[in-house]
Amino acid sequence: MSRHRAACLIVAAVGLFLGTPASSAGATTTATTTTTTTTAAEPPGTPTAQPFAGLATVGPLFLPGSTDPFCTASVVASRAGDLLVTAAHCVIGATTGYTFAPGDHDGVEPFGSWTVVGAYAAPAWIDHEEPQADVAFLTVAPKMVGGRVRDIESVTGADRFGTTPATGQRVTVPAYALGATKPVTCSVRTYVEAGYPAFNCNPYPDGTSGAPWLRRIGRGWAVVGVIGGLHQGGCQTWTSYSPRFAAAVQRAYVMANRGTRVSTFPPLASDGCATGV
Repeated sequence: MSRHRAACLIVAAVGLFLGTPASSAGATTTATTTTTTTTAAEPPGTPTAQPFAGLATVGPLFLPGSTDPFCTASVVASRAGDLLVTAAHCVIGATTGYTFAPGDHDGVEPFGSWTVVGAYAAPAWIDHEEPQADVAFLTVAPKMVGGRVRDIESVTGADRFGTTPATGQRVTVPAYALGATKPVTCSVRTYVEAGYPAFNCNPYPDGTSGAPWLRRIGRGWAVVGVIGGLHQGGCQTWTSYSPRFAAAVQRAYVMANRGTRVSTFPPLASDGCATGV
C-alpha cells in the first residue's frame, strides 16, 4: 500500500473548501497518490501498535469542514504557548481553517478544538520540498476555557522540542490513523536508514504523518522526530521515518517561536513510493 498518508485527503478537502468539485481535483489526486511496487515484507519481530486513550499534548489535525483526521500533531513548548509540530507534507497553502483536537479519543475532544492561524517551515521545504526538512510548526489561536482566554500550552501542557535521536534510543510514537476511534502507540528503538531516523512497528497507516517521536528526558518528554521525511514517512505501514532535526529544522522552530515570516506551503509532490526515488 502507499504510505503517502495525507495527499488524497488534503486535495479532496481543499477542493471542497474552495468550492471545487472533487472531479476537478482528480488530476492532482492522481499525480500525488501512488501505489508502491515494493514486495518487501514486515521485518521479523516487528511489534504491533496498540490502541490507547491518548495523550493531552497529541491529537489529530482536521482540514476545513472535515470530521476525518488527515495527520497527527503535538504541542511543543514555546514562548507564546501556542505551537504545534507536525510534518510539513501535511500542510498546503496557508493552513486557513485547519483545526487540532488534542487528546481526542472515542469521539470525545477533552480539551476542545483549536484553530490553526499560522505555519512555519524551513526554506528547504518551502522552496523544493527537501525531505530532511519535512517539519512544520503551526500556531493556534487562544480560546475561552473555563471563563477566561487560554493558550493551548496552559491547557494541555507541552513537550520539549528536542534533537535527532541516536541509533538505539527508545521512542514512543502516539498517532491517529484515519478512521480509527482511538490513537495507537508503540515504544521502540530507532535505527538509521538512508540517512533518516527509522523505527519498525505495525501498523502506522494513513493519518499518522506528523506523529511525534517522544523520548523520555528526566521527568518529561521531548519530541525528537515526526513521522515524515523519507517517502513522506514511509511506503509500508511497518517502517516509519523522520527527518533529522538538524540546523534548518531548528532554525524553523526559532522562527515559529518569534512569530516572523509565516510560510505559504507548496503543493504536495509525490512520495516516490512507486518509483523508489
